[in-house]
Amino acid sequence: MRGRRVSAGESKIITKRTRPPLSRVILLNKPYGVVCQFSGGEARATLAHYVPVPGVYPAGRLDADSEGLLVLTDDGALQGSIQNPRAKMPKTYLVQVEGTPDRAALKALAEGVLLNDGRTTPGRARTVEDPQLWERDPPIRVRKAIPTAWIELRIIEGRNRQVRRMTAAVGLPTVRLVRIAIGPWNIEALKPG
Repeated sequence: MRGRRVSAGESKIITKRTRPPLSRVILLNKPYGVVCQFSGGEARATLAHYVPVPGVYPAGRLDADSEGLLVLTDDGALQGSIQNPRAKMPKTYLVQVEGTPDRAALKALAEGVLLNDGRTTPGRARTVEDPQLWERDPPIRVRKAIPTAWIELRIIEGRNRQVRRMTAAVGLPTVRLVRIAIGPWNIEALKPG
């Protein structure tokens, strides 16, 4: 593109198009207890303890008592598409629950559960074998009289504490919650932190 003069009030000459900077995407396997923000966690660890990169922000959140994949980026459009349920970007979780899921509970989780803020959108739910994850610090509480099981739950929404509220609504309180994938990204071999 040849250079051209801009309006009389501006004194610079535009000589060529500039390319926008490349977006940065950082994947973090967020440990249990870490607050999903960069500041204000005087009593707890924050993202600043694990991601020393300025200008990136989490695309979505995980509660301090949840673990797993967090996508951080400096691309606002990407951040919005990850968080917006209309974009239908799936989030997949491994959920350890108290009790034994039956077909009715799995069907309800997959078809959508009525919560106090409305019905959840349909997703996918299935039982899985113990995924042999890393040890959690502190360890989960174990009640010998109550069995636990694992569910893989895939949803496109991201309401506040949605997965925990969904499993509780079908009589299966969450003991441990680990997000393993967001859209094309997964934790694969990422160790916590």
